[in-house]
Amino acid sequence: MPLPGPDTRVVELRVPGLSGTTGEELLDAAGTVEVAGDGVGRVIRPSDRLRRPAPGPVLQALGRSVPRTLEGYLWSGMTSGGAAKAAWALLFPFSLANVAHWMLPPVPQGSRAAAALGGLCRGVLRIAALLLTMLLVAQVAVITLDLFAAQCLAPGRRCLTGLPGWMRDVEQVRLAAGLLPVALVVLVLYRVSGTNWTVRAHTPPPPGDTLPGDVLRGDTDSPVLRCVHTVAALSTVALLAVGGPLDVPGDVFGRLLWAPSLVLTGVALVTSASGARELPRWARGGLLWVAVALLVAVGVRGAVPTGSDATVAGVGAALIGAWLVFAVLLIPAALLARRTWRELPKRLRPWAGGWAAAPALALAALLGAGFGAGLATGLRRLSGAGDLRLPDSYRLVTALWGGGLVLAIVLGVLGFAVGVPLRRRSRGVPEIVRMLQSPADEQAAAAAWARSAWERRHLHHLALGVIAGLSLGAAALLVAWYGFGTLPGWLDPLSAAGVFGLGALAVGLLRVVYTAATKPGRNRHLGALADLVCFWPRAAHPAIPPCYALKVVPDLAARAKEHLAEPNTRVVLGGEKLGSVLAVIAAARLVHSVSPADRERVGLLSAGSPLQWGYQRAFPAVLPHAALAALYGSLDGRWRGLARGTDIFGGGVTTWRHQVDGDKLTGEGYLPDGSWGALTPAATGATGALVLGGDHWLPDPVHPPSGARRWAAGVLGHADYLVDPEWDQAVAIAAGLETPGKPARGAAEQVPLFPDLPRFHLNLAR
Repeated sequence: MPLPGPDTRVVELRVPGLSGTTGEELLDAAGTVEVAGDGVGRVIRPSDRLRRPAPGPVLQALGRSVPRTLEGYLWSGMTSGGAAKAAWALLFPFSLANVAHWMLPPVPQGSRAAAALGGLCRGVLRIAALLLTMLLVAQVAVITLDLFAAQCLAPGRRCLTGLPGWMRDVEQVRLAAGLLPVALVVLVLYRVSGTNWTVRAHTPPPPGDTLPGDVLRGDTDSPVLRCVHTVAALSTVALLAVGGPLDVPGDVFGRLLWAPSLVLTGVALVTSASGARELPRWARGGLLWVAVALLVAVGVRGAVPTGSDATVAGVGAALIGAWLVFAVLLIPAALLARRTWRELPKRLRPWAGGWAAAPALALAALLGAGFGAGLATGLRRLSGAGDLRLPDSYRLVTALWGGGLVLAIVLGVLGFAVGVPLRRRSRGVPEIVRMLQSPADEQAAAAAWARSAWERRHLHHLALGVIAGLSLGAAALLVAWYGFGTLPGWLDPLSAAGVFGLGALAVGLLRVVYTAATKPGRNRHLGALADLVCFWPRAAHPAIPPCYALKVVPDLAARAKEHLAEPNTRVVLGGEKLGSVLAVIAAARLVHSVSPADRERVGLLSAGSPLQWGYQRAFPAVLPHAALAALYGSLDGRWRGLARGTDIFGGGVTTWRHQVDGDKLTGEGYLPDGSWGALTPAATGATGALVLGGDHWLPDPVHPPSGARRWAAGVLGHADYLVDPEWDQAVAIAAGLETPGKPARGAAEQVPLFPDLPRFHLNLAR
């Protein structure tokens, strides 16, 4: 590694976690100004009172003050802001089905059986995603065609009495009034599936097996999936309007529409299952125009459908069947992939043994069915026409969600009201807490450690338990409904609870979307939801928001390359929370696309990262353990992770199997040679943090302030990592200016008088 000279400077490029983070919060500055970017992804720096870019606070290292340029990359404009982005929350079931694709277990090299099973799993998953689109469109059609056009607008019906009489008397008008809204929904889905972010950054390096997140390269299947999902949606509406897939119309015109609709649906299902990435443009256009023509012909026919239960129930049954096949195929696929992680400790192995994609798809289906039923129930109540008849299958959905609501409450109470206190009582004050905290803060820190440790270990178990309970409940309800023709009377209270819960879900979600669209920043949890699911490129479902990672990662790598063009500059990519995952992938792309000399001037810092306990276990094929170890080796240990034991969503990223041996913290982790194994005992840093391998375990509450920087009182948990003085120490180590675990030379006494003038201070130091 080149020795730092007197002209050495550090560029710290920060990446925020969730949307809603302001530039001032990201850079911990009173004001910021944009210096690069394209308006969607914005590069910012601290600013002075005249709104001019100002240098960041100097970095104490090498026994002197090293100039530091502080930059941040804001990407929240890709997931929040405006009515269109707020409405993306309604596509959450689709996004969750797409996430299930990236949760599939890895395919071991040389295993033909695993490759074949992986292909089958992806094909069945695409079929399930297509059926999810058909289910949503059918549920919208239930509202517009069945409740509105067929029942509410029926001649002589006292419903929406303010509408003109000719809308009730002419069947073609009634049918058009029901078809236009659902056609508009299909058009919106088609437009959403065609949106993408413009990337002007440099071309990424060739694909490689050793890069974390290397598979995140583009929406290769999106054009074909966009076509087949639109065709299937339109043909579903046509089938519902002519009486359903199993009911042959009595008139000749109806049969001429029914048969092509079935054929189009079959073509869409087969094409989606085959995983065809290339379909000629003329073929896609022809299928789309045929589907549109069928829908227009249905409107001309003018026969208003008398019921929609057969279509909704048929699509729902097909979706359940697809999920069962997917869940069964995933079992041997996960068992074959086990060889890639069986040597890892349990806390690093994939959730549910690599089978977590099946619960994710089940949750997508349950949410899709629940939201449609809840929306129809809520709109019926809001209209004041309580005598409007809903599909009989909706009673199954309401009973199921009522039981799921009760199960979630019971498991939540047992977990948080019983599990956390028991862990707190059995563990007492952990030795590591005594090593980090002062006696006055031990009890508060120990309670926060117990809660966060329990949630990191068992939160996914709670989610899996609720999903498993809902799945078993769905199976039992289907047996009772189709085997005995009715549901037991004792389920009526659960059905009432489900009606209330689903209605509240639908109305509440619509209200949140409206608030987020009209008052940006008021619903940061909605933006957080979008951030989590929009991270992934389109693979199983096209009608989801565009993937922001496909833009953020190359933009970060390109910006870092611009700074590396200056020979005396060292670049540290720093990511907080979810931003740390983006920083890790960008750093992997960067170190594999620059020269070895430039690679030695690259560092990585992650703070409060969910990488190890969450993303690495949920997406084992995207972020494999070996690839992360190789990245640590490529950086020669210049990957630093800030972690708090009180952080529920963040934790260590480069170490595991922690234990206190005597008065030393030991464990295993990544080694500078790219392997992993036992680490030397942790050293206590200048700020009181315990530095073990690449992880810096921070005291929380933070030690009393020294007056040299901002301070915050109390247990911080997942928030405000920038307030800890160990941040600057980790940046210095990531930049190759300090040794891990060694106190910063002069860190306590060399506080610059004018931190906004680092070069002037440096000249005085000379």
